Amino acid sequence: MTEAEWRDAADRLRERLRPNGGEQAVVAFQGERGAYGHLAIERLWGARAWLLPCWTFADVIARLEQGRAEFAVLPLRNEIVGEIPGIQEAIEDAELEIVGELRLPVRHCLLALPGSGLDDITTVFSHPVALSQCQKFLEAHPAMRPREANDTAGSARDVAARGRANEGAIAAEGCAERYGLHVVARNVGDREDNATVFGVVRRA
Repeated sequence: MTEAEWRDAADRLRERLRPNGGEQAVVAFQGERGAYGHLAIERLWGARAWLLPCWTFADVIARLEQGRAEFAVLPLRNEIVGEIPGIQEAIEDAELEIVGELRLPVRHCLLALPGSGLDDITTVFSHPVALSQCQKFLEAHPAMRPREANDTAGSARDVAARGRANEGAIAAEGCAERYGLHVVARNVGDREDNATVFGVVRRA
């Protein structure tokens, strides 16, 4: 679909999920607040969602099966890495229903403690999929050692909590303000048109 078609589809999905404003819904996602799954929820529900952050994708599906969440957002595919391994199969195995899809632009940024610059950072944390989408940037800065973490926003939170000037996180720009970091570099992804398609999932 074209960008305009994706926007129209998102508008229609948003109306289906919360017609005329709608009631609040409990929505599960993998990661911490500020993760791309959280941004997808904000796009579709705005403030009318009770967020249920989960540690893993399996936890997200379990919350739906247990009835603790009405909906979930799960990444189905990415413009760079393709299908997200195991997600479609897990949805089918749990007999869940995908009620719509949202294409969310992915704009990775390098975040660090205030005062830290490119030359200070020797370790960069992020979700392995995010790291794989920033290979050109990392290759251009060989002093930065990539380290896999559970999710993008959680990486930013942990870098802030540890308070080490040599650590950075690759995450969405909004995580900087949320966790008290600053943006060292914007658009560090390999492609400017990077995007992830999230599926909105519920029990069938």
